[in-house]
Amino acid sequence: MSACFCWLKLLTTTDYGKDCFSMANISWYGGASISPQHWPLNNVNMESQPFIISKPLKNPTGYGSVLEKYFLGSTGVTVMIASDVPISFSVERNKHFCLESTLGIDMAPLQYTVCISQDITSAHQEVGSRLSGQPRRLPDTHILRLPVWRYYGAEDSAAKLEQGLKSFFNRLQRHDLGEGIITLNEHCTMLLCNTDHTHLPVLKRRRLHTPRHTMDHSLIKSLKLSITLSPYASINSQLFQMSLQEGKEYFWLSRHSESGDYSAPLLTKWKGQFSARLNVTSQAAVLWYMDQVNLLRQRLGAEYVVFEGGEGNLFMEQAIPPPMGLKGDNYICTLALIAATLGNSSIISAGTRSSHLPLFLQMNMRQSDWTYAGLKGIIPSVLHYSLLGYNFFVPDAIGGTLAGAFLTDEELYIRWLQIVTFLPVMSFSTPPWDCCDEWVLNLTRHYVQKHQDFVVPLIEKYSKDWLILGYPIFRPVWWLSPTESIAFTIDDEFLIGDEVLVAPITESGQKQRDIYLPRKGQKWMDTNTAQVFDGGTFIRNYSVALADVPVFVSIS
Repeated sequence: MSACFCWLKLLTTTDYGKDCFSMANISWYGGASISPQHWPLNNVNMESQPFIISKPLKNPTGYGSVLEKYFLGSTGVTVMIASDVPISFSVERNKHFCLESTLGIDMAPLQYTVCISQDITSAHQEVGSRLSGQPRRLPDTHILRLPVWRYYGAEDSAAKLEQGLKSFFNRLQRHDLGEGIITLNEHCTMLLCNTDHTHLPVLKRRRLHTPRHTMDHSLIKSLKLSITLSPYASINSQLFQMSLQEGKEYFWLSRHSESGDYSAPLLTKWKGQFSARLNVTSQAAVLWYMDQVNLLRQRLGAEYVVFEGGEGNLFMEQAIPPPMGLKGDNYICTLALIAATLGNSSIISAGTRSSHLPLFLQMNMRQSDWTYAGLKGIIPSVLHYSLLGYNFFVPDAIGGTLAGAFLTDEELYIRWLQIVTFLPVMSFSTPPWDCCDEWVLNLTRHYVQKHQDFVVPLIEKYSKDWLILGYPIFRPVWWLSPTESIAFTIDDEFLIGDEVLVAPITESGQKQRDIYLPRKGQKWMDTNTAQVFDGGTFIRNYSVALADVPVFVSIS
């Protein structure tokens, strides 16, 4: 590995604190997830805004759900901004991206480090692979082998929900889709917990009391469940009212009065209800919250817990100066640390400065179409996540869930299925028996088996590379061809490690495509036909049947 040359640049407040980086003859990667996602960053237009993870539904043009202050250029240059310096960020398509000091009382000098390496792969190996600066830990990789089925029950009671879950599980067994995880959204989780948070522990007389309940959830004890929780409590909930009665206002993010003799919880809207947000800087509040989580998990026998709702800065949204511990993205960062205390079976909805933690990341919801906001943006998102160190993620369910409706486009389902097969977790929302013909159900079984037998061992193998070296598991084609300019803009292929290349169909009605095979001197074998091709070349108009996905393995 060659050495890189680095220097620190510091712009004082008298310099206005803004620097721009040209996109002329250079492709840029890294930074933040966006919607729609593109690869490279050059194809994006973003107005200047604070460089923090925003709430995806409230600010769909904002940044999230993976963000790091790190940018990688195709010439072998890296730019890293000091993590404690608040900045605004903007992109003008194919012209430049700009870093700017955030104006206001917290304005700090713009400070970043630039490094130059011999090529883009070397640059990331030498700089980007050390982003977290901390020892990396693996999450529970058992989930890799289990399809995830999202259950969106319309039931209005715990008893009906249990019956619905059991019925759904029986259908999975009947259709021979094997063992899997059934994921419940927050609404369903609360229903099973007797609604309105009344199941939760409450603080009285300075010690923890847990209300007794008669529900034993016997119908679902045999299921592998993943439950969903958030750090929000509705102001109408018994949980929130009780905390106020007991003088625990500080358990919630609050604003202090001008006199300083009292504080009032900051209110925001969460899923249509005025709510308060957990104060993650209070040790007492966090211990209390985690007691709740552990109790819920134990009562339901849940194997995994999804933590959602950490995005956004409530103080900034309401133009209130945040306390020191909650500036920028510190909330989501702290919530990730809290989630990691459960062990290695937690899933979070956003990540920054947390790629080293043993967590899975839930990818953003996608549109049910062929655009970059839908299927075509999956591979750019995968490359972005993995480049920044977030290799263990749960993709949005096959077909996309943003519309909240079952998918009816059979071709879209199949092409989406084929991409997700080669990612860490296969996630479903629309059951194949509801959207498609019987042959598609058989195809689903085939790809679930292929994921378990072929893909999971690869991910486990290259997770060692990530643990020791910090290299991404899912790699762009330029990883093997770092000096070939044609490789810098390919956004519909990806590598698993250095030995498998996946080139799926991403256009509606497409039955052939061009495929770039990286690294001159390398030999690649088509796993479907056993044909062998030279690396560093294009295969033009490669035929791809609807049931197939092109996959190549290196053989020399």
